[in-house]
Amino acid sequence: MPASVPDSTRARAQAGGGAIPAPVAARRAPWSWLRNDNFWAIAVLSPSLVAVAIFIYAFILWTIYISLVGWNDIVPNYEFVGLRNFQRLSQNPRYLIDLANTAKFTVLFMAQCIGFGFLLAVLLDQRIKGESIFRTIYIFPFAISAIVTGVAWRWLMYPNSGINLLFDSVGLGILKNSWFADPNIGIMAVSIPAAWQMTGYTMALYLAGLRGISQELREAAKIDGASGWQFYRYIAVPLVTPVTLTVFVILGVISLRLFDLTAAMTSSGPAFADDTPAFFMFQATFQKNNFSQGASIAVTMLILAAGLIIPYLRSIHLEAQR
Repeated sequence: MPASVPDSTRARAQAGGGAIPAPVAARRAPWSWLRNDNFWAIAVLSPSLVAVAIFIYAFILWTIYISLVGWNDIVPNYEFVGLRNFQRLSQNPRYLIDLANTAKFTVLFMAQCIGFGFLLAVLLDQRIKGESIFRTIYIFPFAISAIVTGVAWRWLMYPNSGINLLFDSVGLGILKNSWFADPNIGIMAVSIPAAWQMTGYTMALYLAGLRGISQELREAAKIDGASGWQFYRYIAVPLVTPVTLTVFVILGVISLRLFDLTAAMTSSGPAFADDTPAFFMFQATFQKNNFSQGASIAVTMLILAAGLIIPYLRSIHLEAQR
C-alpha cells in the first residue's frame, strides 16, 4: 500500500470497499512546454513555411491573376480580360519560335547530359586510381554560375576566336562555324555549354545509382557471363531507371526556365535563333512594361513544368505505397 496516500483517504477507501486512488500527480512546471519537441519543431519550421507560402505560392497566384487582366502598360490596369493574353500569345510569332527553340534545346541538352553523364559514371565505377580527383573535375562546372559559363563560352564560340581559332591552328578550318550567331543552329550551340555545366551533376547521380548495386549481384552477373558492357547494358541500366527519371525531370525543368545562359551568351540572337520563353518574359515584363503578357508567358511555363513534375511526384507516391 503506497505510503504517499493520506490516512484519511486510506480509511475512506477501506470503509467503502473501493480501490485506493493513485497518488496525486505533481503539478507541471510553469515553462514545461519549452521542453516539448513538437513546439520547437513548429517554431523552427514556421518561418520557412511562411516564406514559402508568401514568396512562392502567393506570388504564383498573383501572377495567374495578372495574366487574366489587361495590365500591358506602365499604369496598372486590373480590368478582367479572361484568356485574351493567352490568345494573343499563341498568335505571337516570337513565342512560337521560342517554343520550337525550347524543344530543340531540351532534346539536345538531355541527350548530351544523360549520354556523357552515364558514360563518365561507368568509367568512375571501375574504381580507377585518383577517382576523387576526377569526380571533382567532372562536377566542378556545376559549381559555376550560368552567367560565368555564358560569358566564357561566348568567347569560346565567338566566330573570330576560341574554338574556331583552335580549328584553324590544327588544320580543321572546315569545322569553323558561327555557332550561336548562326540563325539555323543558334539554340543548338547554346545546348553545348549548358550540357558542359550539368553533365557532372548527372554523372554524380548515376554514379550514386551504380554504387547502390550490390557486390553480390555484380559477382552473380560475372558468373553468368555478363561482364563489362553487358553488365551495364542488361543489368545496370534497368536498375538505374529511377535515377534516369529523376535526371529527366530535373533537366527538363532547367530547359523550360533557361534564361541566364542565353542572356549572357546571345541576348536572343539573330532572328530570335537563341530566344527562350524566359527571356521573352523578361523583356516583355521589365523592358516593355507588358506585365500581363509577361505573366501569361510565366503561367504557360508553369504549366509545362507541372506537366513534368506532377507525374514524377505521382510515380514516387505510388512507389512508396507498394
